[in-house]
Amino acid sequence: MAPPAERPAVAALRGSARWQRAEGVFWLLPVLAYFAFPEHLVLMAQIAITGLFCLSLDLILGYAGIVSLGHAAFFGVGGYAAGLLASHGHGDPLLGLLGAAACAGLLGLATSFLVLRGTALTRLMVTMGVAMMLFEAANKLTDLTGGVDGLSGMEVAPLLGLFAFDLYGRVAYLYALAVLFLLFVLARRLVHSPFGLSLRGIHLNAARMPALGTPVNRRLAAIYTIGAAYAGVAGGLLAQTTQFIAVDSLAFPRSAELLLMLVLGGTGSLYGALIGTAIFMLTRNLLSNVNPQFWQFWLGLLLVLVVLFARDGIMGALQRWQARRAGARKAAA
Repeated sequence: MAPPAERPAVAALRGSARWQRAEGVFWLLPVLAYFAFPEHLVLMAQIAITGLFCLSLDLILGYAGIVSLGHAAFFGVGGYAAGLLASHGHGDPLLGLLGAAACAGLLGLATSFLVLRGTALTRLMVTMGVAMMLFEAANKLTDLTGGVDGLSGMEVAPLLGLFAFDLYGRVAYLYALAVLFLLFVLARRLVHSPFGLSLRGIHLNAARMPALGTPVNRRLAAIYTIGAAYAGVAGGLLAQTTQFIAVDSLAFPRSAELLLMLVLGGTGSLYGALIGTAIFMLTRNLLSNVNPQFWQFWLGLLLVLVVLFARDGIMGALQRWQARRAGARKAAA
């Protein structure tokens, strides 16, 4: 039985971990989209995969405050791990995802001690440096990675031995959506656990947390490794569903784009990562079709407007609107 002093905190954690009705509606939308937009399943699969990738960044940035401009390193390593397994006769999709998560997680664990040293600016430089080194290594090791031509020739087996990947993206979309949902549920439980609460405390004031008995460096190393494994799974999904992985999966623009998506949606909420990814990718696809030459101008304008008028991203604006609405109801009562 928890001590009396701990009961309010435990009750608050349990209350925040309860699923809300709006969350059920949110996850119902991609299921309905499968039937409503069958001609866009390939794009929606890409959104689900990138959403998982963005979710992995939210775990380390939104909850632990670890700033990264090299998160693509784990995405690319996971993609190459799954791709190499598939191209060497181990094409089972679930085995490929396990391999992708293991390789990316080990890389995250191995580099975590570098990231934990220094300030936020140091972390930016270190994460970017690691990604740049891996990019050049993948570019030079042509016999292993295919170099600038990318890694192709993968033979991905049917999912669960029953569902073969088709050109229309049906299996790919449902597969990516199922993996995203399962890992989201795990991440949601993690951030609403005492471990997640300690991460929020470290983010707010890392200097005071040791006084509460919190091993700051071990917690940061743990969440950094978990975030790396999540990014690796996203990379593995991309390799399996497209049966191709390019060296630009490790490039800096992918990390920068990911950070834009997270800022657009809002950090520290999990759902912000998914909303930001969906809006960013759908807007980019629409604008590039309408105006192929100047679509980046309009996308940049959208980002500026969000920063000016939706502080803490779209999810932050929604949360403030919900709080004002709840306050108005109380006042009326």
